[in-house]
Order: sequence, then structure tokens, then C-alpha cells
Amino acid sequence: MTQPSVDPLDTPAWAMRAERGNRFVMRLMLWLSRRLGRSASRLILWGITAYFLLFVPKARDASREYLRRVRGREPRWRDLFRHLHAFATTVHDRVYLLDDRFDLFDIAVHDRGLLTPGRGMVLIGAHFGSFEVIRAVSRQHDGFRVSMLMYPENAQKINEILAIVNPQAVSDIIPLGEVESMITAEARIREGHLVGMLADRTLRADSTRHCDFLGAPAAFALGPFRMAALLRCPVIFMTGVYEGGNRYSVHFEPLADFTDLPRAERSTAILAAQDRYVTLLADYCRRWPENWFNFYDFWSDDAAGRAES
Repeated sequence: MTQPSVDPLDTPAWAMRAERGNRFVMRLMLWLSRRLGRSASRLILWGITAYFLLFVPKARDASREYLRRVRGREPRWRDLFRHLHAFATTVHDRVYLLDDRFDLFDIAVHDRGLLTPGRGMVLIGAHFGSFEVIRAVSRQHDGFRVSMLMYPENAQKINEILAIVNPQAVSDIIPLGEVESMITAEARIREGHLVGMLADRTLRADSTRHCDFLGAPAAFALGPFRMAALLRCPVIFMTGVYEGGNRYSVHFEPLADFTDLPRAERSTAILAAQDRYVTLLADYCRRWPENWFNFYDFWSDDAAGRAES
């Protein structure tokens, strides 16, 4: 199975948006984070959050639209600030999680029993909370190793910086959009890895499907669920929720089991798995609304780059 090439003129807004920041500023933030420690360097996040709130209208407007849907009321400025600040915090905390500084965090793990040490599974999450905390938890426990299927070019600068912190983290990323992506993922599954994917963003080359999400249709990619079916293994919903301060909670919930699924039932099972995924994601958004980190118009046809399937 190969990933189709993507025409830049046929690519959604989230994928084309230039990554903000520059390498010098990011390296400076990395140095300050390590030099000052988490508590002191977190003060800088207030300024970063204020900058995005005041001078990045697309992020502010996207936050307002999402919070309006999830809260059922017009968000206040403090709601927008808390939303953006939660995102800045999870990015900042990646430094310490990659440094294996688990002593800085209070991490609760729920339903770990769904995972079997040494058995390959697919984990499907979203740009919600922190997937880095999930990878960090896996490094603490023998028998669990998480490999992430990602579009690395969309976060190239920050991944370069994070690779300085922990080079091993780079080897655990399987780049999407390459001929070898499926082959590598299948090999990792055979080796007993947990292969993670984020299924809430799409490219126009993806086959997508309208699903009701927070009261309106939005396009969700079918590719991750089709890939999971081809890998013929259990599929688990994953999320690492930021709960404020130094607290995170990691949650796992069953989505589907494609291990012995007859081929004739595959299409129906894929749609059922996606429906459950969208339902779970909406539930988590309502419980922890500040953890949603898609700062573009998620319900827009053009932004989603949908190709109805």
C-alpha cells in the first residue's frame, strides 16, 4: 500500500501553513527550558500565548469557533487564552518528557490493561492533548514501544529541536507519504510495537467521510482505519489529556479488532470504527475542551481538504 503523491495546489490550509517561529528562537527556548527548569521557564509561555491571542487572528478565530461549538456559548477572552496556553504548555512539556524527566509530572494511566506487552496494535488519536506523554509512558514500561506514523514536514523545525533532546524519538517516527510507510508499519507491528496515528486531519489525496462532530459535519480521514484493517490487529483509541499544572492523564479505549475479520466485513467494520472514534473524540472535547489543538477552521470544506467518499 503506497501513499498517493500530493499536489501542493490541492493541499488543505493546515498543511500549507508555514510553521511559526525560527530555529534561533526555538533553540533559545530549549536552552532556557533546560537552564531555568520547568516552573521558571513556564512564565515565558504567558507572553507566547498573549502574542498568538493578539497577533495571530487565524488561530484566535479558530479557537473561538471551536470553543463556541464545544461549550455552547460565546467564549470569553480568558477562554481563548486558556485554550492557547494549554497548547503552548504541551509543546513546552515535550522537552521534559523527551528528557525522561518524569519526576516533574503527575501522570495517571487509565485502562492500560487493553494493551498486551509484546503484541502489536494500532493506536489512533488526534491533535488533542499530548501524544508525547503516551510515548513517554511507553518508555517507562518494558514490552511497550510506540512508533508514530506522522507527516514530519509539517513540524520540521520543532522536530529538529526535539531530536536534539532525544535522538531516539526520531527513530520512532514513521514518515507518512513514502512508499515504505506501510511496509515499515507492518514490520513494527510484527515486532510488537504500538503503531500510533492521528486521524483528525486530512489531505485532499485522502479518502474522507463526513461525520457529525460537535453539532456539524466535518471531514475525517478513512486512511488510518483502512491501514489498521490491512495490518489486521486490534485498534485502540489513545489520548494524553493535559489537566493543568503538571498533571496528565493517559486514556485508552477499544475501537475495533481487525485480527480475524473476514474481508467481506471489512468496509462495514472500518466505518463503525471511525464512527466510534469521532464519538469518543467529541466526548473528550466536552470533558477537556482546552485540549483540542486544531487551530484552523475544522468544519470548512477548503480547510479540511475533503474528498467525499
